[in-house]
Amino acid sequence: MRLLLAEDERELSNALAVILKHNHYSVDTVYDGADALEYLRTENYDALILDLMMPKVDGITVLRTLRAGGNGIPVLILSARSEIDDRVLGLDCGADDYLTKPFAAKELLARLRAITRRQGEGANGMRPDLSFGNISLNRARFELSSPHGTQRLANKEFQMLEMLMMNPGQLISTEHFMEKIWGYDSEAELNVVWVNLSYLRKKLSALHADVRIKAVRNQGYSLEHV
Repeated sequence: MRLLLAEDERELSNALAVILKHNHYSVDTVYDGADALEYLRTENYDALILDLMMPKVDGITVLRTLRAGGNGIPVLILSARSEIDDRVLGLDCGADDYLTKPFAAKELLARLRAITRRQGEGANGMRPDLSFGNISLNRARFELSSPHGTQRLANKEFQMLEMLMMNPGQLISTEHFMEKIWGYDSEAELNVVWVNLSYLRKKLSALHADVRIKAVRNQGYSLEHV
Protein backbone atom coordinates (compact mmCIF):
# COMPACT_ATOMS: atom_id res chain seq x y z
CA MET A 1 0.00 0.00 0.00
CA ARG A 2 1.41 3.35 -1.06
CA LEU A 3 1.07 6.48 1.08
CA LEU A 4 1.82 10.15 0.70
CA LEU A 5 2.99 11.81 3.93
CA ALA A 6 2.67 15.62 3.94
CA GLU A 7 4.36 16.92 7.10
CA ASP A 8 6.65 19.97 7.33
CA GLU A 9 8.38 18.98 10.58
CA ARG A 10 11.23 17.01 9.04
CA GLU A 11 12.26 15.15 12.18
CA LEU A 12 8.68 13.96 12.71
CA SER A 13 8.30 13.19 9.02
CA ASN A 14 11.44 11.05 9.02
CA ALA A 15 10.32 9.18 12.15
CA LEU A 16 6.85 8.54 10.69
CA ALA A 17 8.33 7.31 7.42
CA VAL A 18 10.46 4.78 9.30
CA ILE A 19 7.44 3.54 11.29
CA LEU A 20 5.26 3.24 8.19
CA LYS A 21 7.90 1.46 6.12
CA HIS A 22 8.54 -0.93 9.00
CA ASN A 23 4.83 -1.76 8.84
CA HIS A 24 4.96 -2.61 5.15
CA TYR A 25 3.81 0.67 3.65
CA SER A 26 5.52 2.38 0.75
CA VAL A 27 5.89 6.10 1.59
CA ASP A 28 6.62 9.28 -0.34
CA THR A 29 7.24 12.38 1.80
CA VAL A 30 6.63 16.06 1.05
CA TYR A 31 7.08 19.08 3.29
CA ASP A 32 4.59 21.63 1.97
CA GLY A 33 1.08 21.71 0.58
CA ALA A 34 2.08 22.72 -2.93
CA ASP A 35 4.23 19.61 -3.33
CA ALA A 36 1.47 17.48 -1.82
CA LEU A 37 -0.97 18.65 -4.50
CA GLU A 38 1.60 18.09 -7.25
CA TYR A 39 2.40 14.56 -6.11
CA LEU A 40 -1.30 13.74 -5.82
CA ARG A 41 -1.89 15.10 -9.30
CA THR A 42 0.81 13.01 -10.94
CA GLU A 43 0.92 9.83 -8.82
CA ASN A 44 -1.48 7.23 -7.42
CA TYR A 45 -1.68 6.77 -3.65
CA ASP A 46 -3.83 4.62 -1.40
CA ALA A 47 -4.02 7.23 1.39
CA LEU A 48 -2.77 10.67 2.42
CA ILE A 49 -1.45 11.60 5.87
CA LEU A 50 -1.85 15.36 6.04
CA ASP A 51 -0.53 18.00 8.43
CA LEU A 52 -2.59 21.19 8.60
CA MET A 53 0.04 23.85 9.30
CA MET A 54 2.28 23.62 6.23
CA PRO A 55 4.04 26.29 4.18
CA LYS A 56 2.97 27.42 0.68
CA VAL A 57 -0.44 25.73 0.85
CA ASP A 58 -2.01 24.77 4.18
CA GLY A 59 -3.57 21.37 4.82
CA ILE A 60 -7.18 22.54 4.78
CA THR A 61 -6.66 24.11 1.35
CA VAL A 62 -5.04 20.88 0.12
CA LEU A 63 -8.03 18.93 1.39
CA ARG A 64 -10.61 21.28 -0.11
CA THR A 65 -8.77 21.25 -3.45
CA LEU A 66 -8.74 17.45 -3.53
CA ARG A 67 -12.42 17.08 -2.71
CA ALA A 68 -13.46 19.87 -5.09
CA GLY A 69 -11.62 18.00 -7.85
CA GLY A 70 -13.38 14.74 -7.06
CA ASN A 71 -10.36 13.02 -5.52
CA GLY A 72 -11.71 10.60 -2.90
CA ILE A 73 -8.36 9.40 -1.51
CA PRO A 74 -8.61 8.48 2.20
CA VAL A 75 -7.14 11.33 4.27
CA LEU A 76 -5.89 11.17 7.84
CA ILE A 77 -5.16 14.60 9.32
CA LEU A 78 -2.33 14.91 11.83
CA SER A 79 -2.36 18.22 13.66
CA ALA A 80 -1.30 19.98 16.84
CA ARG A 81 -4.64 21.82 16.66
CA SER A 82 -6.78 19.95 19.15
CA GLU A 83 -9.78 22.24 19.58
CA ILE A 84 -13.17 20.79 18.68
CA ASP A 85 -13.72 23.48 16.04
CA ASP A 86 -10.46 22.51 14.32
CA ARG A 87 -11.41 18.83 14.25
CA VAL A 88 -14.90 19.61 12.98
CA LEU A 89 -13.48 21.83 10.22
CA GLY A 90 -11.08 19.12 9.07
CA LEU A 91 -13.77 16.46 8.98
CA ASP A 92 -16.31 18.74 7.33
CA CYS A 93 -13.78 19.59 4.62
CA GLY A 94 -13.53 15.91 3.71
CA ALA A 95 -10.99 14.23 5.98
CA ASP A 96 -11.72 10.63 6.91
CA ASP A 97 -10.14 10.93 10.36
CA TYR A 98 -8.35 13.46 12.57
CA LEU A 99 -5.53 12.62 14.98
CA THR A 100 -4.01 15.22 17.29
CA LYS A 101 -0.32 15.49 18.15
CA PRO A 102 1.26 14.00 20.14
CA PHE A 103 -0.03 10.54 19.30
CA ALA A 104 0.96 6.91 19.74
CA ALA A 105 2.30 5.07 16.71
CA LYS A 106 -0.11 2.17 17.36
CA GLU A 107 -3.08 4.50 17.19
CA LEU A 108 -1.83 6.10 13.97
CA LEU A 109 -1.47 2.68 12.34
CA ALA A 110 -4.90 1.57 13.57
CA ARG A 111 -6.59 4.69 12.23
CA LEU A 112 -4.75 4.31 8.93
CA ARG A 113 -5.95 0.71 8.63
CA ALA A 114 -9.48 1.85 9.40
CA ILE A 115 -9.71 4.55 6.74
CA THR A 116 -8.13 2.39 4.03
CA ARG A 117 -10.34 -0.54 5.00
CA ARG A 118 -13.45 1.63 4.73
CA GLN A 119 -12.31 2.87 1.34
CA GLY A 120 -11.74 -0.67 0.13
CA GLU A 121 -15.06 -1.93 1.40
CA GLY A 122 -16.85 0.92 -0.26
CA ALA A 123 -15.11 0.38 -3.57
CA ASN A 124 -14.67 -3.32 -3.98
CA GLY A 125 -15.37 -5.24 -0.76
CA MET A 126 -11.74 -5.49 0.25
CA ARG A 127 -11.17 -8.14 2.90
CA PRO A 128 -8.49 -8.33 5.60
CA ASP A 129 -7.21 -11.56 4.00
CA LEU A 130 -6.67 -12.38 0.33
CA SER A 131 -6.95 -15.94 -1.00
CA PHE A 132 -6.09 -17.56 -4.32
CA GLY A 133 -5.73 -21.27 -4.88
CA ASN A 134 -4.49 -22.86 -1.66
CA ILE A 135 -2.67 -19.75 -0.39
CA SER A 136 -3.90 -16.97 1.86
CA LEU A 137 -2.29 -13.58 2.52
CA ASN A 138 -2.92 -12.12 5.97
CA ARG A 139 -2.77 -8.35 5.53
CA ALA A 140 -2.62 -7.62 9.25
CA ARG A 141 0.31 -9.94 10.04
CA PHE A 142 1.99 -9.86 6.59
CA GLU A 143 2.03 -13.65 6.44
CA LEU A 144 1.55 -16.00 3.52
CA SER A 145 -0.07 -19.32 4.43
CA SER A 146 -1.11 -22.61 2.86
CA PRO A 147 -2.20 -25.95 4.37
CA HIS A 148 1.53 -26.73 4.52
CA GLY A 149 2.69 -23.83 6.66
CA THR A 150 3.27 -20.10 6.94
CA GLN A 151 5.91 -17.73 5.62
CA ARG A 152 6.55 -14.21 6.90
CA LEU A 153 6.96 -11.74 4.03
CA ALA A 154 9.35 -8.81 3.85
CA ASN A 155 7.94 -5.37 3.06
CA LYS A 156 8.34 -5.32 -0.73
CA GLU A 157 7.49 -9.01 -1.07
CA PHE A 158 4.22 -8.42 0.74
CA GLN A 159 3.27 -5.43 -1.40
CA MET A 160 4.09 -7.22 -4.65
CA LEU A 161 2.16 -10.36 -3.73
CA GLU A 162 -0.77 -8.23 -2.55
CA MET A 163 -0.90 -6.60 -5.99
CA LEU A 164 -0.73 -9.98 -7.73
CA MET A 165 -3.42 -11.53 -5.52
CA MET A 166 -5.74 -8.55 -5.96
CA ASN A 167 -5.41 -8.98 -9.73
CA PRO A 168 -5.13 -12.75 -10.34
CA GLY A 169 -4.47 -13.70 -13.94
CA GLN A 170 -3.74 -10.09 -14.93
CA LEU A 171 -0.33 -9.00 -16.15
CA ILE A 172 1.45 -6.38 -14.03
CA SER A 173 4.44 -4.75 -15.68
CA THR A 174 7.79 -4.18 -14.03
CA GLU A 175 7.24 -0.44 -14.43
CA HIS A 176 3.89 -0.62 -12.62
CA PHE A 177 5.45 -2.50 -9.72
CA MET A 178 8.15 0.17 -9.54
CA GLU A 179 5.67 3.06 -9.65
CA LYS A 180 3.24 1.60 -7.14
CA ILE A 181 5.69 0.16 -4.60
CA TRP A 182 9.05 1.91 -4.89
CA GLY A 183 7.53 5.29 -5.63
CA TYR A 184 7.96 8.59 -7.34
CA ASP A 185 11.45 9.46 -6.15
CA SER A 186 12.93 5.98 -5.98
CA GLU A 187 16.50 5.41 -7.14
CA ALA A 188 16.02 1.64 -7.12
CA GLU A 189 16.95 -0.32 -10.24
CA LEU A 190 14.37 -2.31 -12.18
CA ASN A 191 16.06 -5.57 -11.21
CA VAL A 192 14.74 -5.19 -7.64
CA VAL A 193 11.39 -6.36 -9.03
CA TRP A 194 12.92 -9.56 -10.35
CA VAL A 195 14.85 -10.13 -7.11
CA ASN A 196 11.74 -9.83 -4.92
CA LEU A 197 9.70 -12.01 -7.26
CA SER A 198 12.44 -14.63 -7.00
CA TYR A 199 12.12 -14.57 -3.20
CA LEU A 200 8.34 -14.91 -3.50
CA ARG A 201 8.65 -17.88 -5.84
CA LYS A 202 10.85 -19.65 -3.30
CA LYS A 203 8.33 -19.04 -0.52
CA LEU A 204 5.44 -20.23 -2.68
CA SER A 205 7.43 -23.38 -3.45
CA ALA A 206 8.19 -23.95 0.25
CA LEU A 207 4.44 -23.77 0.96
CA HIS A 208 3.63 -26.22 -1.86
CA ALA A 209 1.38 -23.56 -3.36
CA ASP A 210 -0.85 -24.56 -6.26
CA VAL A 211 -0.29 -21.15 -7.87
CA ARG A 212 2.76 -19.65 -9.56
CA ILE A 213 4.10 -16.29 -10.65
CA LYS A 214 4.19 -16.43 -14.43
CA ALA A 215 6.46 -14.17 -16.46
CA VAL A 216 5.50 -12.99 -19.95
CA ARG A 217 8.49 -11.59 -21.78
CA ASN A 218 8.44 -7.81 -22.19
CA GLN A 219 4.94 -7.62 -20.71
CA GLY A 220 4.98 -8.43 -17.01
CA TYR A 221 3.99 -10.96 -14.37
CA SER A 222 0.77 -12.59 -13.28
CA LEU A 223 -0.43 -15.00 -10.61
CA GLU A 224 -1.82 -18.19 -12.16
CA HIS A 225 -3.06 -21.61 -11.07
CA VAL A 226 -0.49 -24.35 -11.66
